[in-house]
Amino acid sequence: MVLSISITGTAAGWFDIPRLSPTRGALIDNPNLLSSAAVSDDLQTFYYPQTLDHFNYRPESYATFQQRYVMNFKHWGGANDSAPILAYLGAEGPLDNDLAVIGFLNDNAIRFNALIVYIEHRYYGKSIPFGSRAEAFKNASTLGYFNSAQAIADYAEIIMHIKKKLKAFFSPVIVIGGSYGGMLASWLRLKYPHVALGALASSAPILYFDKITPRGAYFSVVTKDFKETSKTCYRTIRDSWSVIDKIASQPHGLAILSSKFKTCEPLKDSSELKNVLVYMYAEAAQYNGPPTYPVTVVCGGIDGANEKQDILSKIFAGVVAYRGKLSCYINQPTKSKTNAFESYGEWRWQTCSEMEIHTSIGNNTMFQATPFDLNAFIEECTSLYGVPPRPHWVTSYYGGHDIKLILQRFGSNIIFSNGLQDPYSRGGVLENISESILAIHTVNGSHCLDIVTEDETDPEWLVRQRETEVKIIKGWIAQYYADLKLTLIKQKELS
Repeated sequence: MVLSISITGTAAGWFDIPRLSPTRGALIDNPNLLSSAAVSDDLQTFYYPQTLDHFNYRPESYATFQQRYVMNFKHWGGANDSAPILAYLGAEGPLDNDLAVIGFLNDNAIRFNALIVYIEHRYYGKSIPFGSRAEAFKNASTLGYFNSAQAIADYAEIIMHIKKKLKAFFSPVIVIGGSYGGMLASWLRLKYPHVALGALASSAPILYFDKITPRGAYFSVVTKDFKETSKTCYRTIRDSWSVIDKIASQPHGLAILSSKFKTCEPLKDSSELKNVLVYMYAEAAQYNGPPTYPVTVVCGGIDGANEKQDILSKIFAGVVAYRGKLSCYINQPTKSKTNAFESYGEWRWQTCSEMEIHTSIGNNTMFQATPFDLNAFIEECTSLYGVPPRPHWVTSYYGGHDIKLILQRFGSNIIFSNGLQDPYSRGGVLENISESILAIHTVNGSHCLDIVTEDETDPEWLVRQRETEVKIIKGWIAQYYADLKLTLIKQKELS
């Protein structure tokens, strides 16, 4: 379920950090959310014959594939009243996860009398071009239609199709997305303002490209989260890496580490163990929100271990506290894929082709310093797909540099929401750009927390964050209706 963005290590190879998933945190807390019982009976599934290539006139570009979208009409006020449409833009995963976890639309549809729409991202879930995953992931030529610009055009086309089909020509549309989907929501508003009146972009690190945000920012926040939770836990993690290296360098050292951490397969290199630990700490920090607060869980295991235990036994206690009791913890087997291209995963293609959020580990963290190596990244992606990455494409196509200077006179109606416990928040928009491009952040929030389903145990600061977002969106819609009324009056006078 979890793909990743990678950063180059030195001798250690590649470190993984959690992908840009808006649903992962909720699924860690409650894996049963994916059961059918968690999904509303009011949802209706549709398929749209989507254009394969929106930007080319070659004959093969006119091929289509079936793109899934889901609608909920329960609270919609109807086309006659130009009632709003809340459209969720799927991110890098099947739509099923979003239907079960993303609750902002369903929780607020009654307040807006809104139609709810969820749209699946191309190449994920059931929205696969070329008839099958095997064909879609066959080579770089079939994957070439798999990018964010095509995805945003997909969303725009489906939204316009829905409005036409329902004769809802004047229904304002608010697009909502989390993480990568949040980036898509903000970019759709900027690229297609005639399609979406506004956008709620939750935990959208649109400034994590092209060195706008320092590459070491992610792991600085991870370290900060752990240090603020428990200084003893932070020190234990910080001091553990050299111990792992020392044991690994000894005769039979890898066997000792394999036994201590209950690996599923014997370790071939200490980097296998360190990568898993780095990933675990990063994931805990990224989703460090209520109700479980994973960093507290990890540190509870580490700090709660017997003081007489050695440092790696304490680290393993943190692993068990976080993962639960398993038969083994490291080198868990993965499902085989149909072909080599497919085995790398959808998000791996996206990170190699355009979503290049390059991350390094600096000196002042609880981790071993690991600089980013662009040349190694280019070589890795080229070896996987036969085409080199485009490190500057996102900022060329969407912008990002000097964002306030550029957008304060151009863009409008975007909410960038972030939780500062989230390491990706350092690449988000944390200050207001204009009166209608607004930044909302909470000190204790985590990744995409504001758009998951409301819960009676939610802290007051989270409740207020959501209420602020709803109030802003209501203001956009009210202004739109006022503008629409004046426009219709003028048209009537001229007719």
